[in-house]
Amino acid sequence: MAKKKTSLKLWVEGARLRTLPLAIAPIAIGSGAAASIQSFDLVLALLALSVALFLQIGVNYANDYSDGIRGTDAKRVGPLRLTGSKSVRPAAVKFAAFLFFGLAALAGLAIVLLTGYWWFIAVGAVSIVAAWFYTGGKNPYGYAGLGEIAVFIFFGIVATYGTAYIQIGYFEPLALIGGVAAGFFASAVLMVNNIRDLDLDKHAGKRTLAVKVGRKWAKAIYFAMLWLPMVILVPIPFIYPATFFAWLSIFLVIPATLIVATAKTPKELILALKLTSFAALLYALLLGWGLATVSFVL
Repeated sequence: MAKKKTSLKLWVEGARLRTLPLAIAPIAIGSGAAASIQSFDLVLALLALSVALFLQIGVNYANDYSDGIRGTDAKRVGPLRLTGSKSVRPAAVKFAAFLFFGLAALAGLAIVLLTGYWWFIAVGAVSIVAAWFYTGGKNPYGYAGLGEIAVFIFFGIVATYGTAYIQIGYFEPLALIGGVAAGFFASAVLMVNNIRDLDLDKHAGKRTLAVKVGRKWAKAIYFAMLWLPMVILVPIPFIYPATFFAWLSIFLVIPATLIVATAKTPKELILALKLTSFAALLYALLLGWGLATVSFVL
């Protein structure tokens, strides 16, 4: 029994649950945008959330597997890597990645069947392919400094706008604006993660954006990514007053900024990564709620 518990704990750690706020955030904003025009659909929102969560977990296992077999994770700071630590067979980690990709695909198919938006199948397929080739394949784009761009697109704009569209059925500017904010937060999480791992990645030949521009500029880009959602928020409460509460996320953004600005060791950045992730979640939940409780100021 004890062995099973240990095994379960390993898989839970490998799933990197602390990254899941990044999957929840765009769904919260997209659903809030839908609710702002009385088009919220709980079933579709939950299915969209399932797609995002399954895809995020699948990405985490896929990265664990691909980085592990390349040796990139051999001396990684931070959460346990299943493959790199040799705690779990690489084939099992790869299977787990595709299992969760499959679950995401099934949830996405349910959305398509309920809405009739068959072109979403293509969106889902591209998302899964992008998830795998981030660190998988012969030429992973995550090793070429394109990770932040992909995260911005898929865990920002695509997830937020897609969530709103399946409920509304047409273009909603709020969803796009919210998706940009969610995308910046998601990119900021990846950037601070890559700043933490900069020296190891450079040694392993993983050319992340942080490696390419260097620590000083990587931090500057991180600060921009972290604070731009706050800039985006400035005019929104004038139309949707309740979204003002999304400013509470600044109490997580400020300490994350200070930690990254003053950190001397990689371990110090682990807390900044957590703060950034939860700032994204708090921002999204309060922004989504504020949009859902719309009260126009004309």
